[in-house]
Amino acid sequence: MRPAARRAMWAVAALVLLALAATFVFEFRAPPDAAAPPPPPFGQPARIDRVAGDGIRGHVDGARAQARFDDPFGLVLDAAGLAYVAEGGDGNRIRRVHLDGRVDTLAGGDEGFADGVGAAARLHTPSGMAIDAGGVLYVADTGNHAIRRITPQGEVTTLAGGGGGFVDGPALMARFDAPIGIAVGGDGTVYVADSHNDRIRAIRDGVVSTLAGGDGPGFLDGGGADARFDTPTGLALDGDGRLWIADTGNGAVRVLDAAGVHTPALHAADPDDLPRAPLALAMADDGTLYITELARGRVLQRAADGRVHVLTGRDMAQRLARPSGIALDARGDAWIADAAAHRVHRITHVPRTGTKQNLRNAVVGPAPDAPLPDTRGRWPFAPQDGWHEVVGTMGEVRGNFSGESRSHLHDGFDIRADVGTPVLAIADAKVSSPLAAGRFGDQAENVAIDAMTYMHIRVGRSAQGRSLDPRFNLLSGPDGRPARVRIARGTRIAAGDAVGSVNPQAHVHLIVGPAGYQRNAVGLGFVNFVDTVAPRIDAIELRDALDVPLTAREAGRVVVPRSVGGVQIVVEAWDQVDGNLARRRLGLHALGWQILHADGRTLPGSGTPRMTLDFDRMPPHREAVRVAYAGDSGITVHGAARTRFRYVVTNTVRDGGLETGLWQVDTLPPGDYIVRITARDAAGNTAQANRDLAVTLR
Repeated sequence: MRPAARRAMWAVAALVLLALAATFVFEFRAPPDAAAPPPPPFGQPARIDRVAGDGIRGHVDGARAQARFDDPFGLVLDAAGLAYVAEGGDGNRIRRVHLDGRVDTLAGGDEGFADGVGAAARLHTPSGMAIDAGGVLYVADTGNHAIRRITPQGEVTTLAGGGGGFVDGPALMARFDAPIGIAVGGDGTVYVADSHNDRIRAIRDGVVSTLAGGDGPGFLDGGGADARFDTPTGLALDGDGRLWIADTGNGAVRVLDAAGVHTPALHAADPDDLPRAPLALAMADDGTLYITELARGRVLQRAADGRVHVLTGRDMAQRLARPSGIALDARGDAWIADAAAHRVHRITHVPRTGTKQNLRNAVVGPAPDAPLPDTRGRWPFAPQDGWHEVVGTMGEVRGNFSGESRSHLHDGFDIRADVGTPVLAIADAKVSSPLAAGRFGDQAENVAIDAMTYMHIRVGRSAQGRSLDPRFNLLSGPDGRPARVRIARGTRIAAGDAVGSVNPQAHVHLIVGPAGYQRNAVGLGFVNFVDTVAPRIDAIELRDALDVPLTAREAGRVVVPRSVGGVQIVVEAWDQVDGNLARRRLGLHALGWQILHADGRTLPGSGTPRMTLDFDRMPPHREAVRVAYAGDSGITVHGAARTRFRYVVTNTVRDGGLETGLWQVDTLPPGDYIVRITARDAAGNTAQANRDLAVTLR
């Protein structure tokens, strides 16, 4: 080969090698995902992805599909992307979620208070968590009123506290009261939201001090002891060292800095977008604050300029049950511990690119088939194995005190009792909510004890207002009069324990499950509860799409012009159970409809009824009451008058979804038909009388 040719060959080879090297360097150092910086997170669309947990409570380690959690409350991420979850309930342990979705246990097990390594350590309802640069965890051990320190190897030691109360000073002599939130600064200072002391505390160099807050709950900006909080929970530090605080009881986000405590501005075009009962916080590098809500299941963003954006939860398909822990990963995506759904999720930002994006959400909320609480059939009154009158069921139309007859759907199970009757717990349970008692002195006063809520009661008080139990802390207001009741997260309640007394509503309203995911309490199987009474259908009506009744009749048949197009079918029906007073009217459990030939033969494709309304569980949509019921349904307040249950069976409300619908009469040829209604109660009794309406299509 001539030298010139050889030089040319080597030149070409060198160019090829350079190209290959450049390609190698590009792929190795800058793969497409890593090269692209995280998208600006504020205001972007997002979807909810599953990380682990199937919505059924338990503490099962293993692969993503098999793992289960019990009250997963706090969550942090380490530098490698490993997630740590603080599990309360009956778990009382710290779990790890690995990058492949595998879940295992780092420390803890049986409920208790003991330092140790791994399973030898004992915790009691761990809640909020923080992690330092070395991967050391700091845990608010709520039930032990302590702050625990856990190494990456699972060694648990007590950093501060170890008994209920309020004492500053040397760490192991200090006292906290149900601490929930925690954060750690770059200098090693540990900040604590001391929830039932309504204070923000700090642990520095082995000494606990109080940074802000004073005696009793309140809402006041200011410095040090002049400031007031009401059940502070989540904490987050920003890049300037300011401490952001979820002031849950006040429904506010607060900031603690060198000048004291102040309440920053929040701006939203729709006031409903502003946070209520904020629970957990996480701060992004650009100053965007992520906020989870206790009751409404939303995750919000607050931009550095105060603008608020609902990241997830505006659409009910994205509504979580109780998002109690939140942490941001390297991409800016938010990892969520959903305590009441027993799941861990990731909220993934989906940048707007002009092309179709994947916004399909994972399944959220507790599993619909999760076991109900083990009540052994107990009633909430003595005798718990006796019989008591049922006066309300799930899915009934309810009004409000403003005169609106279709305000909301009834989300529970009502059992009558005289005013002042002691209300008894129906299952062994543990308080999981940081704000378990609500609406003090109101008709709707209630207490949530794990999955069960007892409403229309004087929580923790007798008919005379006396405290029933020291676990229910009766607080006085500025005037010295009782103002509220507190019961700490982690408190154990045994079946048969008194949790309050019946208020003037003269019944207890039992709710099973978190808001938006309530289950029908009739499934608890109350002892001696018998229902052999079939529902009663009073009327079947047809209305056009504009709600105008179709009343023309010939030879006993309703005449329907086929030109009308779509028709609504409205059924007035009600139910009773054995032992009800004659005046008592209850709602139905399920309704459906089908069209038959005039002689009763089924039409092709309609051999079974379309079961469109089913109240086995509560639909999460506020407007569901107006989809399930016609406008002339309901009453104003409980017991004030005869309730009218007028169901629009051509609409669909079931399995967590809702949809309006019509019977499209123009799809059938002219002739005579029968509209047959299926009306069923929870015991399976089905209405037989008045279930058919004869019609003529023209």
